[in-house]
Amino acid sequence: MQFEDFQLDPSLLESLKAMGHNTPTTIQQQTIPLAMDQRDILARAPTGTGKTASFLLPALQHLIDFPRRFEGQARILVLTPTRELASQIHRYASHLATGLELNIAIITGGVPYGPQEEALADNVDLLIATPGRLMEYLDKDKFDATEVEILIIDEADRMLDMGFSSVVQSIAIEAQGRKQNMLFSATLEGNGVNRFARDLLTDPVMVDVEAPRSEKAKVHQWVHLADDQAHKFALLCHILQQENVTRTIVFVKTREMVASLEGLLLKANIPCAFMRGDMEQKKRFQALGRFSKGEVNVLLATDVAARGIDVDDITHVINFDMPRSADAYVHRIGRTARAGAKGTAISLVEAHDMRIVSKIERYIEIPLKRRVIEELRPKHKEAKVPGKKKANAKDARVKSKKYKKK
Repeated sequence: MQFEDFQLDPSLLESLKAMGHNTPTTIQQQTIPLAMDQRDILARAPTGTGKTASFLLPALQHLIDFPRRFEGQARILVLTPTRELASQIHRYASHLATGLELNIAIITGGVPYGPQEEALADNVDLLIATPGRLMEYLDKDKFDATEVEILIIDEADRMLDMGFSSVVQSIAIEAQGRKQNMLFSATLEGNGVNRFARDLLTDPVMVDVEAPRSEKAKVHQWVHLADDQAHKFALLCHILQQENVTRTIVFVKTREMVASLEGLLLKANIPCAFMRGDMEQKKRFQALGRFSKGEVNVLLATDVAARGIDVDDITHVINFDMPRSADAYVHRIGRTARAGAKGTAISLVEAHDMRIVSKIERYIEIPLKRRVIEELRPKHKEAKVPGKKKANAKDARVKSKKYKKK
């Protein structure tokens, strides 16, 4: 199948060609025809498999097929959980819409209100926004959602994790005239996303894509056991100084750890940039720019950046701190091995981390290999994850007597 088979406008095909996208990925092949028929869609696809184009191409085609007759506010609304991801989608949409004379705007937190209010006061065809800031404009009557025809929710599971469920539902209620809804997520486990989908979608088509071998992210994953924080930092420095480690994201749990680790790496003559949740948008973009341009080869990040970073040729993801959940681990390592390239994910694990390691192994259904750096060999054996205690015979007799008395 080729992009021409979707009956897309020649300008979109030309943009795809200029961007080097010649053949649609699996998620695009399955989703675009349904979206072009204006079906509601609930889709799961692994990161790095072309999910963004799956909703942007039908959305832009809709704007071409049904041109606006009067100026007004957004006809297509894309909601996404993080500023970085919103910026990435905005850039991609702008490239796809080259020559179409469409107004594409972005609304996120962390930037001044003035320019955004001016953008909303102007004609808007496609709006990409984070829910929190957009809700502020709704409350101030600076944004009117009644003209939204297509509502797209990207990274729905992350949206739920960040507590945006009620805000998204409020925005959806305001956009009551919408004709189509699409909800995309990297994971659909648990009841949260399905409940979210029931509230927002009407008779949706379920698209659940397991990427084929040619598109699968080839992530080599392993674990280094660490005795303590000092040992863990020594392991990190050793890994970062290897020749094949050319562009790396190091994930940590807290912004305090970001600050501490940045200072330690600078002392060790390892330059780095960092991103964390309390940064101004301008500083976030500056840090990401230094990293993407190769001015520094190491980016420290908290989980707030786990889904918003789309930088080519990230060779390694290192979990200096293990994530709090197994699906967060999957999102972290999805920053490497994009679009079929190879990548490496290394976790530095202390004894107290073994429980989450066990959960991750069950979740991804493969064991994480244990590796050793000879000169930094751990002094302690791997900690065992405690299992459920089995009731002994005495406990069983006591329970039996209690039951008989009842």
